[in-house]
Formats: sequence, structure tokens, C-alpha cells
Amino acid sequence: MNPEMARLNPYPFEKLAVLFEGITPNGALSPLNISIGEPKHPTPAFVTQRMMEALQDGDMAKYPTTRGERALRESMAAWLTRRFELQAGSVDPDRHVLSANGTREAIFSVALAVVDRAKGGVVLTPNPFYQIYEGACFMAGVEPVHIDATEETHLRPPFTQLDAELLARTQMVYLCSPSNPTGAVHPLEELQELIRLADTYDFVICADECYSEIWYDAPPPGLLQACAAMGRHDFARCLVFHSLSKRSNMPGARTGFIAGDAQLLDHYFKLRTYTGCATPPFIQKAAIAAWDDEQHVEENRRAYRAKLEESMAILSPVLPVTRPEASFYLWLKVPGGGALFARTLYEKYNVVVLPGGYLGRQGAHGNPADGYIRIALVATLEQNREAMHRIAQCAQEMIGQSQAV
Repeated sequence: MNPEMARLNPYPFEKLAVLFEGITPNGALSPLNISIGEPKHPTPAFVTQRMMEALQDGDMAKYPTTRGERALRESMAAWLTRRFELQAGSVDPDRHVLSANGTREAIFSVALAVVDRAKGGVVLTPNPFYQIYEGACFMAGVEPVHIDATEETHLRPPFTQLDAELLARTQMVYLCSPSNPTGAVHPLEELQELIRLADTYDFVICADECYSEIWYDAPPPGLLQACAAMGRHDFARCLVFHSLSKRSNMPGARTGFIAGDAQLLDHYFKLRTYTGCATPPFIQKAAIAAWDDEQHVEENRRAYRAKLEESMAILSPVLPVTRPEASFYLWLKVPGGGALFARTLYEKYNVVVLPGGYLGRQGAHGNPADGYIRIALVATLEQNREAMHRIAQCAQEMIGQSQAV
């Protein structure tokens, strides 16, 4: 067996199952699970229809290409150019875009292509973070260094403020903006400074931007947008990862893309020809329809915005709630810490949330996520409202108990 397998940590939901062992939740209340970031809004009907048409046309009988059909890559390149105000023609569908099966597999496997394990060094990740980043580092044979995102850093990892010695050992940075789980967004100027540091210290930036289309006040800037604003139309040292899972409510389709530095993508493409991660042709046809339409995306945002506003109104009188800039998560500081609160909430109120500490790692100052829970705003408006009322009630009860001691 590959010895690196022993380094992989249990997935957060495995830890959650252990936390809930032996608990019988309150059966008088209907169960509500808002722990998983799985979109529940309906997939657009026109997207489903396009997939059915492709199946009827015989697409099931065709092998997919690793790179993705050119029509799909053209659609992806056009969307990137529109969304992030890139220079016309700067995103070449044949050089700057590769199709992927969602973002998870690509975010994981890119480390195998980019990292040189013989050189040693490190890969920087946020803390808290999407656990795939850490697993990718372990399997690529490089050490992850988790950079704390705290209230003092506006819930963003301060990559641009790190010391020169650490940056000199850095081979790659996993950036997540908008952040899972905090909902924070790196401003354009911060992205540009990180790009300048990548030039100085010769590392690659891999930006997970899969939540970029779920925003509340202003569209988040992207890494390629920062490149374009600097006149770097070759996107050197920069790769971005996008998906239709959240944007278009298509998590089951497993479709997305990687875009950016053409030399890096050419190198990475060689690996992808071996891994077999090619998107089925009928899904590619549906993806084209989704990338070419923005109306359903705006409708999606309106639905999340309504749930966010109502959640803030219910929770704010009881708990300190930081309004997320984007994503469909609430990163909520709770009495008793995330694990105790989640256990109590499940037992007494039959609501499942994820303890924040399960998404973080211990550092010099402890686990920066221990005091939080992550809430996914994916349920219906009515279910979300009920869940927020129960969370507020649980918090009031635990705050009262602590004050009584």
C-alpha cells in the first residue's frame, strides 16, 4: 500500500458521525440537515432537456475526449471572458481551458502534475479549508502549510503577509475565493499582490472559484481578472477551477473546467490522459447550455439572498453573525464551541450542522475554526427559516446556561 494513504484524515462527515454516536435526536421535531454543501435548487429545465436530446442523439455510444469538445471549451472561454472582463481573445479554447469532472478531481490531481516532490518545499492552503487540498498535498509528496483565516484577517488567509523564508519554500498555493467555509472574498488588489509574490518566489497559484457566482452585493473578482488588470494576458503561474455544481445546481453532472497558464495546462493534460477523467458527451452538451445562460444564475442568487437575509434577521439578535460576501455558507461563532453546539443542536433540536473545527487544523494558536459551525443555506426557504429559529433557540439556551454557572 502507498504509505501516504495513512496520512489522509477522515472526511469531516465521518467525524460528524462519530460525534453523534449514541445520540437519539428529538423525535418531536422534523429532521433538518444543513451540514452539506449540496445545492437543492432545481436544475434548469432547459439544461436537462439538452442532456436528454444528446442522449437521444446517441451520445451515450461515444467516447469523450480528455480535453473536452471544442464547442464546450469555446463556451467556457466565452463565459470566463464575459464574467471576469478579460481581454477579447485572450482565452484560447485550445490552449487555456481543459474540461473537468467538476472541480474536486481537478483540484486534487493538479498537485500531482505541478508539485516536484524531489524539491521538497511546501504547498500553502487556507485554514479552515476544503479537505481535498490537504489530501492532494499528501499524495503528491509535499507538506501542506495551513495559513489561519481569523476575524483579525477578515476571515481570509494572509498569504501576502507571510515571511520570505516560507514563500521561498512554496511550490504552490491553494486559494479559495469565495471561501468555503467562511464566505470571505480576496479583493482584486490582494490577488494582484499574490501574483507578484508568485513571480518573485516562483510558485503556482491554484484558485478554487467554484462559489464565484453565488454572491450577495457585488461579483467577486477572480484570479484571471487580476492577471488581466496587470496586463498579464498569458495568465502565467495562475490556474482557476470552475464548476456548474453550485452555479447551475448540477452537482450530479460532475462538470467544470480548469483555465489559465497554457504551459501548465499542457503539462497537466498529459496526466489527465492517464487518469481517464473525461466528461461524457451528453453532459458536455448540457454544460454548454448552462454556461451560455445567465438568467437561471441570477434566479439562483435571488433564492440564496432571500435565505441569507432571513437567516441574518433571525440569528443576529442572539449571535454575532458575519455576513458572507459570497458562497451559500454561514460561518457562525457559537457558544460552547462548534462540536458541543452541533451535538447539542442535533440532540435537542434535530438539526445537523458541521462543526467548524472539522474543516480546520491545529496551528501555533490552536484550531482557528473550533469556535464555529458551518451552515449550508441549501434547504427550502421554509426549512431554512425553521432551522434558523432552532439554532437561535439552542444558542439562547446555551448562553443562558453559561451565564448561570
